Amino acid sequence: MSKSCCETPRNRPWLWLLFGGAAAIVIAVFIGATRTTSVSAPSDPLVVELEGSYASASRPDGQLRTFAITAAPAQLIKPDGAPLEVWAYNGQVPGPTLRVRIGDTVRIEFKNELPQPTTIHFHGVRVPNAMDGVPGVTQPAVPPGGSFVYEFPAVDAGTFWFHPHVRSSEQVERGLYGVLVVEDDSPPAFTRELVWVVDDWKLAEDGQIAEPFNTRHDLAHDGRWGNVVTTNGSRAPTFPARPGERIRVRIVNVANGRVFKLDFGKVRAEGIAFDALYARESFDPSAMDLAPGNRMDVDLVIPRGGSVEISDRFTRTTHPVAVFEVGGDPVATPTFASPAAATVPHWKDALSTPLTKELPLNAQRGGAFGIAWMIDGVAMQHTAHDHAAHTSFTLSRGRFHRLSFVNESGRLHPMHLHGTFFKVIARNGQPADEPFFRDTVLVRPRERVDIGLVPHDVGTWMMHCHILEHAESGMMTLFAVE
Repeated sequence: MSKSCCETPRNRPWLWLLFGGAAAIVIAVFIGATRTTSVSAPSDPLVVELEGSYASASRPDGQLRTFAITAAPAQLIKPDGAPLEVWAYNGQVPGPTLRVRIGDTVRIEFKNELPQPTTIHFHGVRVPNAMDGVPGVTQPAVPPGGSFVYEFPAVDAGTFWFHPHVRSSEQVERGLYGVLVVEDDSPPAFTRELVWVVDDWKLAEDGQIAEPFNTRHDLAHDGRWGNVVTTNGSRAPTFPARPGERIRVRIVNVANGRVFKLDFGKVRAEGIAFDALYARESFDPSAMDLAPGNRMDVDLVIPRGGSVEISDRFTRTTHPVAVFEVGGDPVATPTFASPAAATVPHWKDALSTPLTKELPLNAQRGGAFGIAWMIDGVAMQHTAHDHAAHTSFTLSRGRFHRLSFVNESGRLHPMHLHGTFFKVIARNGQPADEPFFRDTVLVRPRERVDIGLVPHDVGTWMMHCHILEHAESGMMTLFAVE
């Protein structure tokens, strides 16, 4: 495991990586970094309440940070010495963790050495629309042997990730994902920081990634759930820790379908950020469903004595996720105020605003996979023509909008919006006041979830279920911000 991804655990990672990848061949693409400022509605108290929550315009006053990323087949070596064939960014799974500071300009010189076309989508990052990585909408897919340059300002501090938006249910499952950390101007003085990329792998009897992908079982249920749960490519890696350490853990769920619900045991744990941005106040991280695409930053204080296990308890089967092996002399716990003190609106009256769009989520028989998952009665086909033509609704920049996801099915649907943050304002008609913004929300079977948002960034953006098999079989749509 490369230390560029995360702090290396004491035990040897289950998916130890071979060095691979080459420098990217660049086709320069000029994209202006300046973001347009939102046109607010001063008379709307919901828009006024949002002010100060996050930037409506970029602040490109930092450095140009350039990274070369190559997507290519790679071979990992498991502890028993057996090889595992994967696809990887820069020869490693998880891919590299890219670290920049808010205000920096990020430049990704990308090369595709896969046998399929691909792109990179920067999940949760408010990028210029042309940099969003959606084939047929914002760019053509990058062909095998081709290259592309992504460039965008780091507008928001937080934890983000990146992955393909072409045949995602296969390409992500094969190992194509990495992390982008945008640091604050003055990061809190934690003892140290960890990045945990949680995933599951579905392996066949021969120890290789199981094929085929997009099976009828996975499509009819909650996507592809693996039989091996990993953190940073290892099964329950062990991290040495000393009593009193205060550690920031950035947790990213990159699984195709699995939802995590983490139990932090006897560790004092406070959630401080969800899906990138800091929360208004700390929250209980053990109460959170971490659906595919979600991220959560947790403020941990290590207790005295013995090992501490963090486990996933979303299902009846408990899965160990990570272990802190506590030992050595205690250290002084840093005593700074929780960074969970952001401006996040309550939007108490948001549910009474006119509904912009109701979005039923359901399925029908048919389509390329035998099951077509739909948003508002339409299953998007994965062709450039259908992507470009299918825009289901339009939002006005700088105005408050209320959308309602109505899950008419018996399955889970983590709904993800590109290009904007939003806030959950109601569940099943009951007002909700989560103290944080999101870009992905888990909608449970037969549940209605209302969200509020004020989009700042113009363009045509994707909305889809982040159970990748559901998205692949049609649960995607487009919306415009004008």
